[in-house]
Amino acid sequence: MHAQKKDRRGDAVPVIVMVIAAVIATAGILLNDFSPGNGSQGSGNATMITAAAVSRAGAIEIPSEPPAGQSAS
Repeated sequence: MHAQKKDRRGDAVPVIVMVIAAVIATAGILLNDFSPGNGSQGSGNATMITAAAVSRAGAIEIPSEPPAGQSAS
């Protein structure tokens, strides 16, 4: 009887392609979120969304630091 030799190299190709696609997609998301000039961080729209979520939950939002350009007094 002859044992059949299985080509294991072909089994890894879909996994390698999936890992490469996942790394590229994650890098794209991170670059989109943290790239300079996209305006997503600190924008008024994000503040309104946060305020709406806090209000809907019935909580009170207390800012951790004063708005830019205002003194802490």
